[in-house]
Amino acid sequence: MKAMTINTYGTHATFTSEDVETPTLKNGQVLVKIFASSINTVDTMIKNMGTALPFSPATPAILGMDFAGTIEAIGTAVTGFSIGDDVYGCAGGLGDLQGTLAEYIAADFKLIARKPKNLSMKEAASLPLVGITAYEGLMRASVKKGQTVLVHGGTGGVGHLAVQIAKHLGATVYATAGGEQQMDIIESYGAKSINYKTEAVQDYVDTHTNGAGFNVVYDTVGGENILKSFAAAALNGQVVTTVSLCDLDLSTMHFKGLSLHVVFMLIPMLHNFKREQHGDILQHLTTLVESGDLKPLLDVQQFTLEQVDEAYARLESKTAIGKVVVTH
Repeated sequence: MKAMTINTYGTHATFTSEDVETPTLKNGQVLVKIFASSINTVDTMIKNMGTALPFSPATPAILGMDFAGTIEAIGTAVTGFSIGDDVYGCAGGLGDLQGTLAEYIAADFKLIARKPKNLSMKEAASLPLVGITAYEGLMRASVKKGQTVLVHGGTGGVGHLAVQIAKHLGATVYATAGGEQQMDIIESYGAKSINYKTEAVQDYVDTHTNGAGFNVVYDTVGGENILKSFAAAALNGQVVTTVSLCDLDLSTMHFKGLSLHVVFMLIPMLHNFKREQHGDILQHLTTLVESGDLKPLLDVQQFTLEQVDEAYARLESKTAIGKVVVTH
């Protein structure tokens, strides 16, 4: 099969098109012909940082985690799937798991689900990692009807889905953005947009919660922005973050009695730990998509598998709005 491989890591590293062996199935795997894959921030981190991350594959490597495609073969001990099923998932690209920048992947059937019928392969490929992350964070924060939820980065990969899922759960949702186009997208989801460039935290806390703070703050930005999340949260509130690789002063968190949830959705893949939970979440996301409560946002730029270097650069430029997707 054809695959885009990387032979060395680093900020200037590039991908090479190569012919490699099509993977053979192990117990519990399905062979999927990939039609689309998407690029996530963690993918660019692996490319740039390499062995500085404990889960980077040994080179030469096939990176990429998200995919959508069609099952062409089924291994032993696989249940619930048939040859010809259109599926999607996040199942490779780290440790010893082959990635998705290739024609085929041997995927653990516990990490996949049937593709939503009303989405294209490109749209479905954009969902798994960010959708699971958004859903897991909101569940751990116990979001429910009547609560106020603030999402930092409301048009980002995780953020735009967290906004929609929180709305589905019955919360009153607010989300930050830095431009008119992004704010319009947030409003189209039925949420209230906040321009973080022009509105200070205390100002929008006063405006939207009468100074009480938000019941749940979902921070997809991380770093120093987590301190803004602490400031925006209500007493005994919940803060969720996907980016906590930093040193922080937890004083505000202590004095407000906040709970902090760190979502690292790669754990099931890395440690073969409760992988079936990812398949279950994806099945739930399929239901939300097919009911019209969840719609993925794709960046306007389009890339083929051979243009994966440009796709990575697009995501790293921070100019993309929505997910960067590669067609195969």
